[in-house]
Amino acid sequence: MRSAVMPPLHEAWFCLRAQQKHEQLAATHLRKFQQIEVFHPRIRFARPVRQRKVWVTESLFPGYLFARFKWKESLCRVRTSPGVQNVVHFGSGWPTVPDQVIEEMRTAIGPEELRVLSEQVSTGDEVQIMGELFQGLKAIVTQVMPGRQRVAVLLEFLGRQTMVEIRTDAIIKNVMRR
Repeated sequence: MRSAVMPPLHEAWFCLRAQQKHEQLAATHLRKFQQIEVFHPRIRFARPVRQRKVWVTESLFPGYLFARFKWKESLCRVRTSPGVQNVVHFGSGWPTVPDQVIEEMRTAIGPEELRVLSEQVSTGDEVQIMGELFQGLKAIVTQVMPGRQRVAVLLEFLGRQTMVEIRTDAIIKNVMRR
């Protein structure tokens, strides 16, 4: 029989489950409390929307964020904060996130808790074509021609692979493979 993970008596990092699409709201409200430290890592990237690039910001871990607090003193306040669904727990077990893990993520993401993903493409990148003749098709960059603001891409067209040159402003880098 497994024993329950008892919450620590000192401050510790916990993983919080946010209400759907309310991670930022939860982080904002929790930051108002002096006894609670919040870490909400996000990413910003370009996404194709109706034949153009739109910059979006999303949670790195959709539906989740992290908070450091004393479990016994602040659990009720955290759980009832706007945007928070619950503190992640398993039955009567309350797992914590090691400080080192949070520090490593902070170092990788940066002090603003926001990592901007580059839209610059390089050989081997998967891209989606926006506008032009091949609208919506996915392709692989085979050559970057920076002086001409063009790239050569390999795409599947009419049942065979075809090499095409296209303007760099007519493609968007696939940062999220689905």
